[in-house]
Amino acid sequence: MAYPRAVLDDVSRQIIEQLQQDGRRSYAAVGKAVGLSEPAVRQRVQRLIETGAMQIVAVTDPLSVGFRRQVMIGVRAAGDLQRIAGQLSGMDAIAYVVITAGSFDLLIEVVCADDDELLEILGRVRSLPGVTATETFVYLKLCKQTYQWGAGQRATRSTGNEMNGGTR
Repeated sequence: MAYPRAVLDDVSRQIIEQLQQDGRRSYAAVGKAVGLSEPAVRQRVQRLIETGAMQIVAVTDPLSVGFRRQVMIGVRAAGDLQRIAGQLSGMDAIAYVVITAGSFDLLIEVVCADDDELLEILGRVRSLPGVTATETFVYLKLCKQTYQWGAGQRATRSTGNEMNGGTR
């Protein structure tokens, strides 16, 4: 899904940081923390969502909800990588698809119930036209997973087109 690129000002970054700490925090509480009114925060959050700069979602622990197998699969492919990535993205069990440089053309993350389901998914991946090889990396223990990255760090220089969504 293509979104217009969002360039964030410091206040938008602070809003994201507030919501990363607690995605259910009220707009009034966020506004108090960043120095904006509740309607201004609501407008900025809506713009951040519309531009794809952030999502507000419930994050689950796969083991707690019955998904006992997590793997990363390296995919080697020939041909149109965008097409193959699109086909992989359409598979519900695949949570993450990225086109890469290096020894694999794509990396995909799969979260599934058990090894039988994993075998079925691997069969579907390997049968896609253009897929030439796969290598599966089974997660033995997840040591770190975070969604806190990005907001507190300035990734690009200011261009004067920062998202400001309204007045303070």
